[in-house]
Amino acid sequence: MKGSVKWQSPSNIALVKYWGKKGFQIPANASISFTLSNCHTTTELKWTKSDSPELTVFLDGHENAAFKPKVAAYFEKIAQDYPIIKEYAFEIHTSNTFPHSSGIASSASGMSALALCTCSLLETLDVLQKPFFEEASNLARIGSGSASRSVYGGLVEWGQHPDYAGSSDLFAVPYSDVHPVFHTYQDTILLVHEGQKSVSSSVGHGLLDNHPFSDKRFEIAQQNMSKLKQILSNGDLDSFVELIESEALMLHGLMMTSSPSFILMLPNTLAIIQKIQHFRKQNDCHIAFTLDAGANVHMLYPEKDVDKARRLIDNELAALCANGQYICDTVGTGPTKL
Repeated sequence: MKGSVKWQSPSNIALVKYWGKKGFQIPANASISFTLSNCHTTTELKWTKSDSPELTVFLDGHENAAFKPKVAAYFEKIAQDYPIIKEYAFEIHTSNTFPHSSGIASSASGMSALALCTCSLLETLDVLQKPFFEEASNLARIGSGSASRSVYGGLVEWGQHPDYAGSSDLFAVPYSDVHPVFHTYQDTILLVHEGQKSVSSSVGHGLLDNHPFSDKRFEIAQQNMSKLKQILSNGDLDSFVELIESEALMLHGLMMTSSPSFILMLPNTLAIIQKIQHFRKQNDCHIAFTLDAGANVHMLYPEKDVDKARRLIDNELAALCANGQYICDTVGTGPTKL
């Protein structure tokens, strides 16, 4: 038996950050993110029933041995619930529309795309045990925690929280109690650094195990989830800006105070942050920043501030990006089966 399936799945940018675990791919606190549109991964999964299953991974058309161990471990973990996949050889072709491993959550889009392909295979084999997207989120989580949120569009919540009905540590859920201003939110990703970041997310999560501030961080994150729920409902952009910027700086503060410590921001990261904050005060707008675990800056702003954001980028921020590069993105509708 042979077959293939192809999915395109987006990256996401967390507003309240997932950082730290309390078990295998179980978040220490809940998180919520915007699903993006233009930053996505396209993955094709080809399968062949085989007595000697093999795995081959291609990135951008070239065989990539570096990704193979992570993908193999992913399939090995999934085989605990779906042993039938051990009967198949896999060939995976994947490509990104944005730089890999530089803090734009390539693992979120990549592992969610692979999980969606896997669910399509399991559906074809008539062994899928749960609703399609719920299981896709669960399987994506096994590969990358933040990937669990990329199987839905808009705002997506992951992790048990008393204020979010239906929330779970095992899969993400779409969140719909949202003021219209957030339906068209913009994200310009300022590419300060395009290369490999200095520490992987998995290592970074582990550093919180014995971190002196970890318990307080998890408490604050849960509180921020409650605050953000109200903000998303009432459209209070002043509070939104304050909360997401605090979350971004706290994430990097945790890395800087871990042992060993890591400084993931670069000088131009800080320069961009300062220029955004100064511009916001001078121009009566809601342009804000957030960061993933890397040097690049996500500049978030409502659609009403597009013209002001463009002026800020052209006049001040593009010069601080590597080769003047940045990506204009917006809140997206989620994955697409191709």
